[in-house]
Amino acid sequence: MQAPTYLDYNAGAPLKPAARAAMVEALAIAGNPSSVHAFGRAARRIIEAARGDVARLLNAPPSAVIFTSGATEANNAALNAAAPGRVLVSAIEHPSILAAVPQAQRLPVLPCGVVDLAALEDALAGPEPAELVAVMAVNNETGVIQPIEAVAALARRFGARLHVDAVQAAGRIAIDMQCLGVASMSLSAHKLGGPQGVGALVILDGTRFRPLIKGGGQERSRRAGTENVAAIAGFAAAAREATGLEEPALLAPLRDHLESLVTALVPETVVIAAASPRVANTACLSLPGVRAETLVIALDLEGYAVSAGAACSSGKVKVSDVLQAMAVEPEVAAGTVRVSLGWATDGAAVEGFANAWARVAERLLARGSRARMVRA
Repeated sequence: MQAPTYLDYNAGAPLKPAARAAMVEALAIAGNPSSVHAFGRAARRIIEAARGDVARLLNAPPSAVIFTSGATEANNAALNAAAPGRVLVSAIEHPSILAAVPQAQRLPVLPCGVVDLAALEDALAGPEPAELVAVMAVNNETGVIQPIEAVAALARRFGARLHVDAVQAAGRIAIDMQCLGVASMSLSAHKLGGPQGVGALVILDGTRFRPLIKGGGQERSRRAGTENVAAIAGFAAAAREATGLEEPALLAPLRDHLESLVTALVPETVVIAAASPRVANTACLSLPGVRAETLVIALDLEGYAVSAGAACSSGKVKVSDVLQAMAVEPEVAAGTVRVSLGWATDGAAVEGFANAWARVAERLLARGSRARMVRA
C-alpha cells in the first residue's frame, strides 16, 4: 500500500527541513529573550533576525513585525484597533475576520470570486465614513487573487485604513506592503512550511493600534508574553525559503496538469474560478451530485488528503460561505473540495490523485444514479 499523499497545503504545509533544523537549534538556547544576560541576548538575536526575514516577505520594515500565536490572533489584533466606526469586510474573508467584527458591513464579490470594487466604492462613499476595510489578498478556498492595489487606492481616497489577510498570498505572489499603502497585514508560519502556533501582524508606523494581549513589554509593548523563540526561528527559516517565489513557478504546471487530468477523466468535474486570477497551488474542484464530505472521506481512503472548504471549523463540513457569496449553484457548491499543492508535491502525486478522483467519481456517481432510480 502506498504512503498517504498530502494535498491540503492551504490548511497547513508540512514542516520544511530548514524550519525543523532552525527550531532544533533554537531549542538549545536557554535564555528568556527579555533577559539582559548573554543567554537572553542570544535568544533576542534569533527573534530580531527573524523579524527581518519575515518583513522581507512583504517588503516591510522589520520594526513593523509583531510576532503572534498565528494569523487568527493577528487578524483579531488588527481589527481590535479600529475605532467605533464603520468597518467593511469582504464576504469571503476568513472566519477570524468575520467573527472579530460581526457588525461589519459585508462587501459582495463577483461570480469570478473577486471583490466587487464598485460595491466597495459605493460603501466607502456612504454618509458615514468608514474607519477600516478588510480584504484578503488570496482566498483560502478558491485561490483567487484579490485586487488589493485597487482596494487600497479606494480606501486611501476615502480616508479608510486597509487590513489585508495575506496568509495564502505570502510566498505565492509578490507583495510590496509599502507600495500598496496597506496599513496592516497578517501572516501564518504553518502555511509556509513553518511550525503551527506562530504568525505575525505587520503594521506600519502611524497606524492606530491597541494591544489585544496586555501584560509585559514584549514586542515593543504591542503583544505581551514571552516570545516562542523556537517557533519564530522556524517561521524565519520558512520565510527565507519563500521570499524568492521559486515554489509557485514549479507548482503552476502541476496544478494545471491536475485540472486537465481530472476534467478529462471525469467530464462532470467543475473547476471553480478556473478563469479567475489564482495562485499557482490551488484547485477548487466540484463533483455535482456528490457531497463534499463524502468526497473527502473517499479520497482519504484512496490515500489522498484534501479538504472541503476552509479547515477552520473543527472538522465540521458545511456548504462554503465563500461559494455562496460567489453565487455558485447549490449542487455544485455542495460537492466542492479544495486540492492544494506545496513544496513536497510532485507529478506522481498529481497523476495519482487524478486517477483516484476518477475511481471515486465512478463509484459515487453510480451510487447516486442508483439512488435516484430507486426514488423514482
